[in-house]
Amino acid sequence: MPKVAVYTVAGQQIGDIELNESVFGVEVNEGLVHQAVVMQLAAQRLGTHATKTRGLVRGGGRKPWKQKGTGRARSGSTRSPLWVGGGTVFGPSPRSYAFRMPRKQRRLAIKCALTDKVNNGNFIVLESLDFAAPKTKEVVKMMSDFNVNEKALIVTADVVENVEKSSRNIPGVKAISSCGLNVYDILNHSKLFITKDAITRIEEVLA
Repeated sequence: MPKVAVYTVAGQQIGDIELNESVFGVEVNEGLVHQAVVMQLAAQRLGTHATKTRGLVRGGGRKPWKQKGTGRARSGSTRSPLWVGGGTVFGPSPRSYAFRMPRKQRRLAIKCALTDKVNNGNFIVLESLDFAAPKTKEVVKMMSDFNVNEKALIVTADVVENVEKSSRNIPGVKAISSCGLNVYDILNHSKLFITKDAITRIEEVLA
């Protein structure tokens, strides 16, 4: 079972914790992780693009000229796609880009992302994390104590309002609860700060 150190908010090691191998020690499947990221980003697309077909363009109700005898090509509407100001053929229309992966695959993708963080030493376990008041400098100090200058994801067991507000104004830093853990956020941040309670909660769900 993988074992990692446990730290205080000040960066002092106070012990170790053994992680569940079925969650933090799986074989990393890069293809599955990529698919999970694509799924998450696709669900965020608005899909509100639209063009007007010949049936939606204003005008064109009358036949421009008679069918025969003018010497010109046959035409039934001034809003034909061949005409300037006419409709668009096969243009985009509002749609949803969202698609779903099986639950087992979604959970395995999160396990792979967590395992990758552990294997590369970017997984920092905190004994606990809470602030008396929402202050940005508290998170800045914590990251300074750990010599972290990269993008960081902070994961707590439940939503901790003071922690969330304290990290909100720092570019590249995001705080979420364990129930909001997702593959994209894990991969999009170089370091992962996580509390012991959050690890217990994640192992209960994913193990």
